[in-house]
Amino acid sequence: MSDDGQQHTGHERVPSRQRRRFPGISSRAYEHPADRSALVALRKLSGFDTVFKALSGLLPERSLRLLFLSDSVRVSERQFQHLHDMLLDACYILDLEKVPPMYVNQDPQPNAMCIGLDEPIIVVTTGLVELLDEEEMRAVVGHEVGHALSGHSVYRTILLFLTNLALKVAWIPLGNFAVMAIITALREWFRKSELSADRAGLLVGQDVQASMRGLMKIAGGNHLHEMNVDAFLEQAEEYDSGGDLRDSVLKILNVLPRSHPFTTVRAAELKKWSESRDFQRIMDGHYERRDGDKDTSVSDSFRESASAYASDVKTSKDPLMKLVSDLAGGAGDLGGRVRRGFDGFRTPPPAKEGPTDTDVPPRDDD
Repeated sequence: MSDDGQQHTGHERVPSRQRRRFPGISSRAYEHPADRSALVALRKLSGFDTVFKALSGLLPERSLRLLFLSDSVRVSERQFQHLHDMLLDACYILDLEKVPPMYVNQDPQPNAMCIGLDEPIIVVTTGLVELLDEEEMRAVVGHEVGHALSGHSVYRTILLFLTNLALKVAWIPLGNFAVMAIITALREWFRKSELSADRAGLLVGQDVQASMRGLMKIAGGNHLHEMNVDAFLEQAEEYDSGGDLRDSVLKILNVLPRSHPFTTVRAAELKKWSESRDFQRIMDGHYERRDGDKDTSVSDSFRESASAYASDVKTSKDPLMKLVSDLAGGAGDLGGRVRRGFDGFRTPPPAKEGPTDTDVPPRDDD
């Protein structure tokens, strides 16, 4: 029996412990503002679905499906049953009517993904299954179901395709430059979509400590007894605020080739959202519904996204972001600020003590 007092059958299985369910929830309820604005705009484009269906013949989706079907283990009541139950629970909680196929792939690298154009499929690696405990894994499965509910699998598949294409046209300077520009933009969007899916994972698991542990294990392996969540979050604080402008530039360069944000950053972002009023409102049953998606304003979504970025810049302790915030607020002395920034934003060393009235060196004639 669920917490709404109704008996459910089939894939709508009651979770192993009492968890709140979110009937009719829209992915807009948990999506990061930058992710949400991009998705709203794409969904509003006339003929968007038709264009991508036409592209589907070029994309390796069929090949990927056959690959996982032939060389991975499909999760079911007879195979990896505990994962099957988690998948049903996640779809039940987020009210995703059609349960995506899920596969376990032999790979020691901990990873999970949700791909597919017409129908999403979820893949988790053996490295991830062996690394996480039940509650940590539940958050990961919820993360991937969140991708499916948001429609992220379409863009992830395109990103995979374009990444492979970039390798093939690398010898064509202009062709490679054009493809890499698109890939860079998609990766920036996808990093924000990962933050959205982390939130979906928390809504499914409803255990913020398990979500934190899972991210910490992905970063540091199965040595939980030697790690500490608070210390891990302190790393994110140090990463955000430490260094000078040179470090800020290096942070940007380091994250550009990645499809996921850094793990400490994900943990800090999720912890912040778990303590927000938005999260509490969802848990109290007040959230955007799927039946209102078609009425969502593109301009409103972009304003929310711009506001979120502005807020991030304003509250960031990163030296470059602080400089941008100060300049936007009308602070002067740009050249001096930049010079000091590349000098480490360090306090200048104290001036050497010169002679005073009481210790003037004696003259030769004294």
